[in-house]
Amino acid sequence: MTGEQPVPAADFIAFFTPFSLPHTIADTLLKNKVGDSLRISAPVIRALVPDSIYEKEFAKKSKPVFYALGKVEVPDAEKYVFIRATAGEKRMIWILAFDQKNNFRTAIALLKPSSRSSIQQSLVMDRKYLLSQIQLRKNADGSSSEGKEVFVLNEAAGRFMLIMTEALEDKPTELINPIDTIPALRKYSADYANGKMNLVSIRDGRKPDRITFFIHFEKREGNCIGELKGEAIWKSPTRAEYRQAGDPCVLQFHFTSSGVRLQEQNCGSRRNTGCLFDGSYVRKKSPRVKKKG
Repeated sequence: MTGEQPVPAADFIAFFTPFSLPHTIADTLLKNKVGDSLRISAPVIRALVPDSIYEKEFAKKSKPVFYALGKVEVPDAEKYVFIRATAGEKRMIWILAFDQKNNFRTAIALLKPSSRSSIQQSLVMDRKYLLSQIQLRKNADGSSSEGKEVFVLNEAAGRFMLIMTEALEDKPTELINPIDTIPALRKYSADYANGKMNLVSIRDGRKPDRITFFIHFEKREGNCIGELKGEAIWKSPTRAEYRQAGDPCVLQFHFTSSGVRLQEQNCGSRRNTGCLFDGSYVRKKSPRVKKKG
């Protein structure tokens, strides 16, 4: 496969080792060394792939290097070969599709490296012959976010089609406090924290017997999230309570000079199932909010 002469498509496909499904290719394969015995020359590839498809990925003057990774043959139907292609800084997994009679049909380039080091990628072909390109990002708070694109070969049209997209959502790395501009002049008005994405913000209420509050917490690597904004009434010098008519949620705030402890009853509509607002938070030394004017 490293020569200058064309190779019959049947021999080319036979050169690849079969994959068992489902099969996953990690983006680390784009950097790892591959044995020279799997190398395929550019002339062999160019003899099989039309210029319009080849030159879509590789410039005329580029010198791409190709390695055979594996193949999947659908019984009595199409065939897929998986190739690692490198041309300078450009790297990809290139999938070539052939029909039952070994005629070239189309190609798709996937798993190109992301410009963001926080994102890991993988390529999966499942037992239904769907190609899923998956992106996984570790967020600053320790949780993970996932995105996915799913492709399928449309044999009649002779092309790969994108049939599903799950966007990799940008998760905020810092909380936005909606009550941050309200004065914090009273004894327990301050921000209380327990990690970067867990905040109890207390501000002065409309009346001396009340506090305005905002709570946001994320537990279990982002799988348990709760948020509540409202007004609580002082029940004692160190205890305030949130309770509204028609709302089963009751939330108590127990204050000390150094922190606050939350205790809830029936606040399931404000959080994920199986996690509670209950928890202790440490008072921040320097509240960001100052008196207006």
